[in-house]
Amino acid sequence: MNTKLLSEICRIPGAPGYETPIRNFVLQEVKDLVDENYIDAMGNLIAIKRGASDKKCAIAAHIDEISFIVKHVDDEGFIRFHTLGGFDPKTLTAQRVIIHGKEDVMGVMGCKPIHIMSPEERSKAPKIADYFIDTGMHKDKVKELIQVGDVITRERALIEMGDCVNSKSLDNRVSVFILLEALRALKDKTPSCDIYALFTVQEEVGLRGAITASQQVDPDYGINLDVTIANDIPGAQAHEYISKLGAGVAIKILDGRTICDHRMITFMKQTADNAKIPWQAEVLTGGGTDTAALQKSGRRGSIAGALSIPSRYIHQHIEMCHKDDIQGCIDLLIACCMEVDHYDWSF
Repeated sequence: MNTKLLSEICRIPGAPGYETPIRNFVLQEVKDLVDENYIDAMGNLIAIKRGASDKKCAIAAHIDEISFIVKHVDDEGFIRFHTLGGFDPKTLTAQRVIIHGKEDVMGVMGCKPIHIMSPEERSKAPKIADYFIDTGMHKDKVKELIQVGDVITRERALIEMGDCVNSKSLDNRVSVFILLEALRALKDKTPSCDIYALFTVQEEVGLRGAITASQQVDPDYGINLDVTIANDIPGAQAHEYISKLGAGVAIKILDGRTICDHRMITFMKQTADNAKIPWQAEVLTGGGTDTAALQKSGRRGSIAGALSIPSRYIHQHIEMCHKDDIQGCIDLLIACCMEVDHYDWSF
């Protein structure tokens, strides 16, 4: 596995609505792997690999990451912020971030020290409003470099831990990596139909990019790539796992915004079995993904489903995925592209 490429994809900033740096990187990677590409007005990168038929299979991987935005700089130079996407507040304490102002500025998330909290304060879970960002700089320098509206991303490099990778922004940069590697493998092959790779924006704030991309492409088939919860940790019962690290790519049955097409579910399972690729079923009762946009935003709707990568610590400062699950997702996505328009899609 090209962990160097995955590391770089995770490192590059791309807050919702401010995806230019990561989109430019993906464009350089993908432009020689496809027949054509373009960037729409909203900022989605759409790359097209021509296939054996003119049917359209849209494959989405969102390029934005959960982030923050500056909403106030106080008289002492401390920064208050608003979230772009969902965070678990308790995971922010003493974590490093990067404020993308006139130049990149390192900061640390701070809150009231536990030593001076009242017993009542200690018993309560922290809220986003309890935090500020400390840059360690003089207030005049802070105000020179940083202003309201500057975006903030997490600071954590990718490392390998046992059989896993651990990094910020694996949600959803691991899927960006998977889609790029699948396109690389398909470069000299002819998929069963035209493949539209949608590197979408603003998923973390409401699937916004995928909605507009799906309206443009109007796909026959839709495959979303995203992470899913691996709650396979101490204290969780087996029925609470959602998915398990190392048990294979997850084939989505449903999430909080989508009931996947039963035909796509069956197709993915059969394709995985035929290729001897381990898989597990995903029933995610909360949350939503670009799968919903692929399914219902085109003029006719599409036969839609999703391949999910099990991940621990989703929407925290770091996330973890198993390398075998990542490789399995790449292999299954390639197989699906080669077979999707050969399948019997009748009800």
